[in-house]
Amino acid sequence: MKARIAVLAGDGIGPEVIDEALRVLEAIGRRHGHEFSLDPVPFGGAAIDRQGDPLPPGTLKSCLAADAVLLGAIGGPKWSSPQAKVRPEAGLLRLRQELGVYANLRPVSVHPALRNASSLKPDLLDGVDLIFVRELTGGIYFGPKTRDKDRATDLCTYTTVEVERIVRVAARIALTRRKRLLSIDKANVLETSRLWREVCERVVTSEFPELSLEHMLVDSAAMHLIRRPRDFDVAVTENMFGDILTDEASMLSGSLGLLPSASLGDGTRGLYEPIHGSAPDIAGRGIANPYGAILSIALLLRHSFKLEEEARKIEQAVHRAIGDGVRTPDIAAPAHRAASTQEAGDAVLAALD
Repeated sequence: MKARIAVLAGDGIGPEVIDEALRVLEAIGRRHGHEFSLDPVPFGGAAIDRQGDPLPPGTLKSCLAADAVLLGAIGGPKWSSPQAKVRPEAGLLRLRQELGVYANLRPVSVHPALRNASSLKPDLLDGVDLIFVRELTGGIYFGPKTRDKDRATDLCTYTTVEVERIVRVAARIALTRRKRLLSIDKANVLETSRLWREVCERVVTSEFPELSLEHMLVDSAAMHLIRRPRDFDVAVTENMFGDILTDEASMLSGSLGLLPSASLGDGTRGLYEPIHGSAPDIAGRGIANPYGAILSIALLLRHSFKLEEEARKIEQAVHRAIGDGVRTPDIAAPAHRAASTQEAGDAVLAALD
């Protein structure tokens, strides 16, 4: 197959991990006869420095013309001062909205070799395999905002349609797994959550009667995610709750650097990125963990191009590389030498062979 991919390396460690992800993408393309046309374009802080806009018109045009979009990471202290007129994150929110990617999938599992890398007791981690489905283009991040000298407001809004479509995405995923769906809200306090719970109940009951549906308040979910993570399977939640809970869930695996994500809409084009930030403190040192970015390539192949075999080969290669002990400093065992970013990429390529 032939496909066009817009590449937004971004800031900090973004270019470093994206380089390794693209090496793997090109290798899998050669092995399976696929031709991936890559279109690197500026985004985030790097684009602010060049053009004064985190999402320049040329970058947006490239993304809208692409079959998939691959993103590294954005942001950093350079662009986050209180005096900053524009921030990289504004470009990311706008990109999600322009692409119409309202469903963010964040799978979390624990590699057996990394049970001791997590801050949790190892016996709590056996069998952890869950996926968060986060609503991505609504809620408090996109609601009206006001600010004056002594007061600021951020309005959280949701519509029935927004809740219906994200619940359907999560429910379809749950049907392929353990047929259990957990909806996370704050319905004891928030009207948006009461709407969320009512719509979720109606959609699942009427359209997905095979599923077992459970509701949980977000504060309880945060506690139980650490207390009994094995009980979680597919969880659906609104934008801000999902943002916070998925970062918490990343600690189950041992590092933010391990986890990929896919942001999807109604079509096949998606936005794919590791869930970690730009980590400016380690940028340029060659020690960033590329596994999350490489696994994001697997999600890209699976969801945008329907290349399941190729996606599985990449996931198996990453699994083997970690099992063989090739670990960057964030997941390295105390008595072992940490691998560089490129060495981790080399190990994945070797495992593909």
